[in-house]
Amino acid sequence: MGSTYTYLGPEGTFTEAALLQVAGAEDAERLPAGSVDSALELVRAGRAAAAMVPIENSVEGGVSATLDAIATGGPLMILGEQLVPIRFVIGAKPGLGLSDIRRVSTHSHAWAQCRQWSSGNIPDAEYLPASSTAAAAVGLLDANCPYDAAICAPLVAEQRGLNVLAEDIGDVEDAVTRFILVGLPGALPAPTGSDKTTLVVPLSEDHPGALMGILEQFASRGVNLSRIESRPTGQFLGDYFFSIDIDGHLAEERVADAVRGLHRLSPGLRFLGSFPRADRRGSGVPADNEDEAFRKAHEWVARLLEPA
Repeated sequence: MGSTYTYLGPEGTFTEAALLQVAGAEDAERLPAGSVDSALELVRAGRAAAAMVPIENSVEGGVSATLDAIATGGPLMILGEQLVPIRFVIGAKPGLGLSDIRRVSTHSHAWAQCRQWSSGNIPDAEYLPASSTAAAAVGLLDANCPYDAAICAPLVAEQRGLNVLAEDIGDVEDAVTRFILVGLPGALPAPTGSDKTTLVVPLSEDHPGALMGILEQFASRGVNLSRIESRPTGQFLGDYFFSIDIDGHLAEERVADAVRGLHRLSPGLRFLGSFPRADRRGSGVPADNEDEAFRKAHEWVARLLEPA
């Protein structure tokens, strides 16, 4: 089982490229899944050791399907993350040029990242959403495909023999997508000094200052938030949870203390793991928030509580 991985497919997606950056994944069995939910269910069912799914894009922000899927259902844990530079091409059926395109398909995030190019080059084309960029490319091979072109990765266009009409069509040259490798809960990776911790924080009670109370748990302990997003729970209008990334590892005193304080405010807190950052960027910690400062404070209070 340790040699089986799943990912948001089909073959040739940026997600598979992210998975292939994981040690041992190239020689392992790889199962493409049709959606983020189905990939994670393969892990929960024990059919795969881990799943690679997209979680954040430098242009469009968080991937809502992943943020929602890891926030609910059976417990999961993020084992690591990978960064993949994103480059897009537009591939079409044989014999078609840009002026012939009436309908184009791709993933919603890819469409958003190519919006300016599309407006300038295929302004009248109708957009049809696909589950992934690779799925859109594969769909072109179907004789009954309802669209004329697909925006996808250069590799999948080459693999599927598409007629590439334009290259590097992304609106932002240095766009990057962050992917996470998700498995079942287990032992945390050891701290590296360049780590990230992900949390899902439901608002147990909506009242003035509720968000401030959450943020104070981090600010008072010198813990930096690298990402915070609100997502609807789906229970009723106005009911939200927060998806949060913080700099640091749960094994660090300042992070553990912040998570303890957060749990008091929100007992439904979901811990999704501490793992090495893909960019290997360290987090500067003020002296008063280093582990040694916390230990000395604990020892000082313990001495105060000792019998006279």
